[in-house]
Amino acid sequence: MKLEIARGVFLVAALGVASLAAAAWHEPGPLMLGNASGPEHCPLPRNADAALQQVAPDKDLLLFMFGLSQSLAGQK
Repeated sequence: MKLEIARGVFLVAALGVASLAAAAWHEPGPLMLGNASGPEHCPLPRNADAALQQVAPDKDLLLFMFGLSQSLAGQK
């Protein structure tokens, strides 16, 4: 194989690998899922009893979520 052909094949292969790496690198930004609030956001099954529908979230849930986001921030 001639040197010019080998260089061309190598260049095409390198550009292909670079374009695949760029496509895999793309991370979509944060998006708003919807503007539903209340029961429309996370509907419960119809057969769920009334006691289950009145459950309040844990007070430490926000702190837990913050801790999870901070632990993932160091892995970038």
